[in-house]
Amino acid sequence: MDEQPGRQRIVTGHQREEDDLNIALRPQTLEEYDVGQRQLIDNLRVSLDAAKARGDVLEHILFHGPPGLGKTTLAHIIANEMGSEIHRASGPALERPSDLVGILTNLRRGDVLFIDEVHRLPHIVEEYLYSAMEDFRIDFVVDSGPYAKSIPLHLEPFTLIGATTRAGLLTGPMRERFGIFHHIDFYTPEQLELIVQRSARLLEIAMTAEGCHELATRARGTARIVNRLLRRVRDYAQVKGDGSITCEIAREALGAMGVDEMGLDDLDRKYLLAIIRYYGGGPAGLNAVAATLAEDEGTLQEVVEPYLLKIGFVIRMARGRQATARAYEHLNLEPPEDREPSSPNIPLDFE
Repeated sequence: MDEQPGRQRIVTGHQREEDDLNIALRPQTLEEYDVGQRQLIDNLRVSLDAAKARGDVLEHILFHGPPGLGKTTLAHIIANEMGSEIHRASGPALERPSDLVGILTNLRRGDVLFIDEVHRLPHIVEEYLYSAMEDFRIDFVVDSGPYAKSIPLHLEPFTLIGATTRAGLLTGPMRERFGIFHHIDFYTPEQLELIVQRSARLLEIAMTAEGCHELATRARGTARIVNRLLRRVRDYAQVKGDGSITCEIAREALGAMGVDEMGLDDLDRKYLLAIIRYYGGGPAGLNAVAATLAEDEGTLQEVVEPYLLKIGFVIRMARGRQATARAYEHLNLEPPEDREPSSPNIPLDFE
């Protein structure tokens, strides 16, 4: 789910055109990527080394997790490590079977086909992928009615890498055809510090350790966001300072952008305040909150909620969403007596 047209949130993990400006920041190998996600990298290394030792094609892979954590980067790394070419597509863009067939027939042995938002593939296109993934062949039907005929097209063995933010929306048959599954989780502030330090070196940006820490703690656990914040704060430092990103400059710049010390922006705060002020702190149905804010439900569910759930500001209940005592505290509001300071199943690893 993309953001609504006209809304430009700096703290969204979704891809934006400006993020393509610094392709050089993208790691090229698993060693360069190895900042956090250690178990994922170790398992991928085993799969890659085993496939190369056998001279075989890597199994199909599904990456799932919030946007901006490196699913696309990992697909490029895998293609690079396997010495193959990567072909990119997006689920919503493959509207007709002919769109998919044109891509599949141009793949060479061992090539990687990366499909972003794979859960949004049209059903008729997805059905063509079943035999392509399993048997490396597709039966393309031409004409219709009594003149219809099926033309078998044999494909070179390839690796499909699917990326999704909502694995639960994948159909059973599609999910079963992936051999390798990996969930990519949010980064810790310490891991994000390593990421932004590397990016600053590549972009030749002067930055203090305190400035680096300030960026990392406000980046919502997301690599794409921390790199975006780095570019924006660099501009601020050049205009308002001497070009170096210090703690003071970072705080001033991020404050001017509406990004608070926990990485929340105006939409996040409006979401929390809607639950607290209009619905007594919850539980409140997502559709009701969306109507109150005049926002799309999908935007709230896929763009706003994941991070708020992760840091324990909101919990999902059978009757809807409820703001926690931590959310009240962050907004400098007095919580109701029934709000405990913390709940047993809320992860607090972003403090």
